[in-house]
Amino acid sequence: MTSHPALVLFLALFGLYSPVAALASYLPIVRTFDGAQIIRLSLGLALNVAVFVLVALWVGEPLLKLLGISTAALTATGGIALAFAAIPLMLGKAGAVEELNKPADQAPEPPANVQSVLFTPVTFPLTVGGTTFAFCVAAAAEADGPRDKLFLSIATLVFAAVTGITMYAAGHVQRRISFKGAMLLDRVAGILLTAIAVILLANGFTDLVADRLDR
Repeated sequence: MTSHPALVLFLALFGLYSPVAALASYLPIVRTFDGAQIIRLSLGLALNVAVFVLVALWVGEPLLKLLGISTAALTATGGIALAFAAIPLMLGKAGAVEELNKPADQAPEPPANVQSVLFTPVTFPLTVGGTTFAFCVAAAAEADGPRDKLFLSIATLVFAAVTGITMYAAGHVQRRISFKGAMLLDRVAGILLTAIAVILLANGFTDLVADRLDR
């Protein structure tokens, strides 16, 4: 029995995203947000992801050709952006560790602006990136017609909803862990995200070199 292409695409995106790992990576970012902002961030993330995957699905291939951008370049760029966000966490210079080092008489900072983190690093590269784009472009190339693309679009919208729900869950988890637990998660998330950034950079630059040699 052959699986439906839309189901295959959803499972591929879901596996690539890995909600449990993504939730851990969101925790240092959502710390400064209140409940209302978490909802806005979750809805904004779901909307951004929906636009990203639908654009990749319907016009991804011609758009990349028009702009002269490869998915390898997107992947490498995502690695660089992620490294800027992850390395301070790994070194203990951001998040809960930074808050611990503040003077006791210093007033707490107001909640951060949702828009300042919504696109980078939350949407790109923590949630979607060059590989996500490539999955959607490949699925669209194998679609038999508009009907298949419609089912693929539904699958990508469900995936976008999953990302928003994961962000919302991260906000609740963040409010329920201890300060020391948050410090530990900052360090762990920083190490994991830095490792992911290195992988993205390596894969992106390797693919760029391979494409250049093929030419």
